[in-house]
Amino acid sequence: MRSLSQLRRPVALEVLRIDAAGLLVGGAREQLVDVAFDGRRIWSFWLLRDGVPGDDGITLAWPKPLRPFLDGVTEVTLTDPGTDTVLFSRTVQFGEGTDRIEVVNPAGRPLALDKSLKLVETFDTRDAAQVEPLLDAIEEVLGALREVGLDAFLAYGTALGAIRDGGLIGHDSDADLGYVSGHDHPVDVIRESFRIQRALTDMGYRVTRYSAIALKVHVLESDGLDRGLDVFGGFMRDGMLYLMGEIAVPFEREWIYPLGTASLEGREFPVPAHADKFLTATYGPHWRVPDPAYKFTTPESTIELFNGWFRGMRTGRAGWHAYHKRTAHHPASVSPVAREVAERHPDLATYVDIGCGRGTDVAWFADRGVTAIGLDFQPYAFDEEARRRADDERVTFQLFNLLELRHVLAVPAWIARLPGPRAVGCVHVIERLGRRGRLNMLRAARMMLAGTDGALHLQFLSEKGRDGYARRTGARKPLDPAVVAAEVAESGGRIVEEVREPVSSAPGSSQVCRMIIDWNA
Repeated sequence: MRSLSQLRRPVALEVLRIDAAGLLVGGAREQLVDVAFDGRRIWSFWLLRDGVPGDDGITLAWPKPLRPFLDGVTEVTLTDPGTDTVLFSRTVQFGEGTDRIEVVNPAGRPLALDKSLKLVETFDTRDAAQVEPLLDAIEEVLGALREVGLDAFLAYGTALGAIRDGGLIGHDSDADLGYVSGHDHPVDVIRESFRIQRALTDMGYRVTRYSAIALKVHVLESDGLDRGLDVFGGFMRDGMLYLMGEIAVPFEREWIYPLGTASLEGREFPVPAHADKFLTATYGPHWRVPDPAYKFTTPESTIELFNGWFRGMRTGRAGWHAYHKRTAHHPASVSPVAREVAERHPDLATYVDIGCGRGTDVAWFADRGVTAIGLDFQPYAFDEEARRRADDERVTFQLFNLLELRHVLAVPAWIARLPGPRAVGCVHVIERLGRRGRLNMLRAARMMLAGTDGALHLQFLSEKGRDGYARRTGARKPLDPAVVAAEVAESGGRIVEEVREPVSSAPGSSQVCRMIIDWNA
C-alpha cells in the first residue's frame, strides 16, 4: 500500500538555488527525491522531512560527507525514484574547479550516500561478477551458523531485496542476517551469542561484536577483501519478537519458523516463513514501495529496552574509527611513555600497550627484543601494523574493549601468565572513557602486572590549550588528575610518580599529566 504522498503524481520541483551550500526548493508538498550527479544516484531525501523550511522555501544542505567532493562541474538531476520522472536537471559548477565531479574512493570506485548518510559502495554500482563474492559469503556464513546450531535467515535490507525484488537493493551496501533464539530471557540469549562467537572463532572466522547479541562475521575473499556480514540476534518473549537492533513487536514464532526461501540474485536463501508479517514488522505496511531515503523510526521504548539489555559495548568506537582514519597519513612517533618505560625497565620481558592505536610503540619495543602486546578497541587502527608483523613472534595485537567485562578479565588473565618482568602503558585513552571504563582499565592493568614489580605508565590530557593537541591525539577533553588519583586509590593502587608538563614551549600549550602507578604496596 502506498502512502497518500506517494500516490500523488510527481510534479517538477521549483529549485530556486543550487550551490555548494545546498538546495533551496519552493513548494510545500512532500516529495521523495533522488539526486544524481552526471546520471548516477548520489543521495536521496524526503523534501519536508529532511529540509528546513524558511521564508524563501525549503533548504536542504548537502550532507557533510559529500561536501569535500563539491568542487567542479556536474549535471545535477532530481528524480522521483518511484516513477523515474525527472523533476529538475541543470549543469552546475561548484567552487572554482572545472573538471567533472567524481564521487569516488581512493581506489576510484564510485560512492553514494546510504540511508545513514555514509558514503559507501552501493550495489547499483557493482556488476554481477562483483556481487558473486557477496552471495558466496552469505552462503558461507549461513552454513557456519547452521554448524553452531542456528537457523539464520536473510534480514533487514537483504530480506527486503530478496522478497520484494529478487535481488540486492541498489541503494544498499551490505548484507544482513538474523536468527531467533530458542531462549526467551535476555541473559540466556546473550550467553548463547557469546558461545556462537567462540564457536565461529574456533572455526577460523574473525568476529567483531556490535552488542551483546549482534555480530559482524568477517569473510576473507579470494582477492583479499575482508567482507563483513552483520548477524542480528533475536528472541521471543510473552508474544513479542525482539530482533536487534530495531524490532520489538507482537509476533508469532510460526511466522519465522520453519523458514521459507526467497531468490536473491538467482540463488535461494532462507527467509522468515511469513514474509509479509516480517517485513511489515521491520519496515511498516508500505514495505513494497521502494524508499532509498528510508529511516528507521524506532520507538524510544524499544531503544531503551535494547540499551538496557544489550548495548554499551561500542561507546565511542565510531569516534575512534574516524580519528584513526583521519590521522592515518600523519607521521608516527614513539610516545614519551614508551621511552620512559624502556629507560626504567632495562630488563623488561613484556610491554603491554592499552589503546595501542596504530601500534607504533608496540613495533618499537619488538624491535628492541621485547615481547609487545597491542590492545585496542578499534582494530582498524592496528590492522596495517599487524599485517606487517604477522611473522614476528614478539608481536601480538588483540581486540580489547574496556567496556566489556569479558575482555577486562580474560585478556589480563592471559597476560599475567607470561614469564618475566612486565610493564603497561596507556597513552591518551582515559580522557575518552567514563568512570566505568577508567576503573576497568585500572583493574586490567593491575591483573596484567600481578606477580611482578612492574607499573602502569599513564599519560592523559590535563589542560587543553589552543594548539590543537587534543584533536591530534584524539583526547578531545582534559581530565582532572584529582579524579584519576581518586580512582587509582579506589582500585587499591598508588601513584609512585606524577608529572604535569606542557607539550611545547609555545604560548597556550596544552598540558599532559603522566602517572606511574603500581599495586605493590
